[in-house]
Amino acid sequence: MGAEKDIYVNLGKNIRKYRSAKGLSQEKLSELLNVNSKFIGHVERVERYISLKKLIQLSIILDIPLSKLFDF
Repeated sequence: MGAEKDIYVNLGKNIRKYRSAKGLSQEKLSELLNVNSKFIGHVERVERYISLKKLIQLSIILDIPLSKLFDF
């Protein structure tokens, strides 16, 4: 699972980076995504996985192309 894990770790870092750049807390972003208040923190720490549907919503909320979330 090495390469796959790296993708999720990088995804979590990018979510944190773009969330912070927008001035959003984990809780506020979770609210905007209509998920549990701890969900974004779990995704950023790779304790949970996020669906493609939620990733698309996230890119819209953060006003970035979806591909930016996967940049290394």
